[in-house]
Parts: sequence; structure tokens; C-alpha cells
Amino acid sequence: MEADPAQLHSDDSGNPALFDSATPDGQLLADSVVSSISPLIRPGSVRFLSLDAHGRVLDWINWQDATCLYARDAVAWTLGDPCLTVRGGTNRLTGQQSFIELHPIVASRGHARAAGLSPTPSLTNQALFARDDHLCLYCGQQFSRQLLTRDHVLPVSKGGRDTWENVVSACFHCNSRKANRTPQQAHMPLLAVPYRPSWIEHLILSNRNILADQMAFLKTHLPKRSRLSA
Repeated sequence: MEADPAQLHSDDSGNPALFDSATPDGQLLADSVVSSISPLIRPGSVRFLSLDAHGRVLDWINWQDATCLYARDAVAWTLGDPCLTVRGGTNRLTGQQSFIELHPIVASRGHARAAGLSPTPSLTNQALFARDDHLCLYCGQQFSRQLLTRDHVLPVSKGGRDTWENVVSACFHCNSRKANRTPQQAHMPLLAVPYRPSWIEHLILSNRNILADQMAFLKTHLPKRSRLSA
């Protein structure tokens, strides 16, 4: 895999750095290659948990962005054993290839503004279906994403809003059967109460390839009554 446009190299001191063009001091450009330390991890599927220096959770980042943090010396601290190795350019003088080992949890220097912490997750069908575990909340059957719809508990035509607290996953059959009615009017009781997931819950629901260290860390930050605490 290529880390484009940024490339990695080692300077004469052996420290990794970023560059985007050949340098006059004998450095040789080479495409960066990422490899997994564990055979069970597919490099392209791994996302890294980004924190600020105080340990507050920010978001998932890809290996390219994580590598840039290391290369810019912007990493304050890390958690977990390295899971990916990114190999870069080769020094013409020493013949040594640069490399950076990436950890699953990366805290960058500085701190996030209060307004940027715990934002409201965007309401998308993908996030909604993940929240409801791909279940139709009327019939209780599980469906693939393509066979689910977004249903407004209180129909929009009756004043219902397109918010987390007013939408549920529903199969095509149940959505059609409920039509422009409330669950009470349609005699179709909900199997669960819709809710707005916290930012931590959203991060867990949005990533199907969470590593063990990442999950353990995120679970310590879940709301006390979260459905994902189990």
C-alpha cells in the first residue's frame, strides 16, 4: 500500500521525518509500505483511536494520519502494543530503511477544545442500523443494510422530527404496514426505545474492526447505563 502523498525517510540521525521530494543530502525516496505485526490483522482495515494529550477521545484515524503524527513528533503517548509497521525510504549512505511502529491508541500533543469533545453523532442510515444492531424494531428480525429502512416513530407529516430519538430501523414490510401512523395507531409496539448514542457509543458502533486494547479503553468511557457496557 502507498502512503501518498507523504513519504517517510530517516535522516542521518535515524529519526523518521516526512518529505515530498528528493533531498540533496543523499536520501532515497521510496513508496511507504504498511505491514501488520499480527497475521490476524488486515492493514487496510485497522483504524487508530485518536486522543488528545489529556486522554480525551477524539475520533478514529487511518494509518496514514497516524503515521503523520509520529513523523511530525506530534505523539504525546500511546497505549497498547504496536500493531502495524510502516516502512519508508532507504538511506543511501547506511542502506537502512526507515520504519515507524504504530500503536492502536495514539494521543497527540495539545488538547481539544471543549466544543469538539463528545459531539452529537451524525444521523445516517448506517449509524442508525448499527445502533439497532440491524434489527427491525417492529418484528425483531435481523436484516442486511440493504433490506432496512429509516422509520419515523412519529411520522414527519404529524410533526415528527428526523432525530435519533424519533427514528428506528424497520424492514420494508413493517415500514409499509405501519405507513403514516404511530406505533400505537398501527398496533405495532416498538421492541426498544430509540435513543441518541453518545460519542463513545458511536465510535464503537461505527467500527467493525476494533482491536482489544481499543475496546477495553472505550468501554471505560461508556455512559453507566449504556447498552454496550455488557
